[in-house]
Amino acid sequence: MGSHRSLAPSSGFNRGAGAALCVLSAAAAALGAVPANAAPHGDTKAEVDRLYEEAEKATQAYDKADETAGTLRRDVRDAQDKIARRQLRVNSMRETLGSLAGAQYRSGGIDPTVALLFSDDPADYLDKASVLDRISVRQADQLKDLQSAMRELAQERTEAARKLAELERSRKAVISHKRTVEHKLARARELLNSLPYAERAAYDRASRSGRHGIPDLSGVVPPDSRAAAAIAAARSALGKPYVWGAAGPSGFDCSGLMQWSYAHAGVHLPRTSQEQRYAGHQVPLSQAQPGDLVVYRSDASHVAMYVGNGQVIHAPYPGAPVRYDPVDMMPVSSVTRV
Repeated sequence: MGSHRSLAPSSGFNRGAGAALCVLSAAAAALGAVPANAAPHGDTKAEVDRLYEEAEKATQAYDKADETAGTLRRDVRDAQDKIARRQLRVNSMRETLGSLAGAQYRSGGIDPTVALLFSDDPADYLDKASVLDRISVRQADQLKDLQSAMRELAQERTEAARKLAELERSRKAVISHKRTVEHKLARARELLNSLPYAERAAYDRASRSGRHGIPDLSGVVPPDSRAAAAIAAARSALGKPYVWGAAGPSGFDCSGLMQWSYAHAGVHLPRTSQEQRYAGHQVPLSQAQPGDLVVYRSDASHVAMYVGNGQVIHAPYPGAPVRYDPVDMMPVSSVTRV
């Protein structure tokens, strides 16, 4: 059973996020390097399948870039709010210091010795001088606080500028991956449309149904309530369309379906199939249990949910709805128990 059935397709401001963007950009370049007219003569359907597989790889890269951009947008908003609050504090401290400085100037504008000699009430003057000394000490402390707050404000602004620049890079990565996916899918549709009507209709019929219809899952019992909830959610999505970049509820790509299904079990999975591969501990395929994630291809670009009796549920590729398929529909690279 070949891969022709499968398109299956932080704070974000640490060094890892930047590295992820570099990897995504490299992936986009590699995916975009395949010529659009590379279909072998007389093997149009195989070329369509290849384009679907490449589109799925680009879809996973798009999902990751889009997730990164979303995290960056939230962090930028948080940084801007923090800067605004810190600026208000700096302004308030400046006003307080200005008031103290004005009071000191009005009360102590002449040499203290001369003021004492000409004072009508030396004791009263000394009391006032003592207060002014305390004001001076307080003013010095507040000046230090102001300087510290201004340094922190400057650091926040520098960090916000860096985050905005990273957000722009991520936004460009999203656009690049989106164009790659759209190009691959458009070329695949163009090739399909070039097939004789009977062959195209047969291909479309095969896309709309699973290989063996509804499998026999009688006697299959999920190992725990969490797996049961995830499987129930995945089954509720059967028949819904493959939509690249989507994570439900009306359409899904492969990793989006897994994330959405496990969310119904109270488990947050990462967005891409490559990350989902490491969302739990790996087990041999021979020990797969219902609810396990089955990851395909050496690059982990497709993922499905094992449901028992040698069957998985997954979102295959454009034109093919969420459906059952045999677990060995393509090369399995790993099985992850969440």
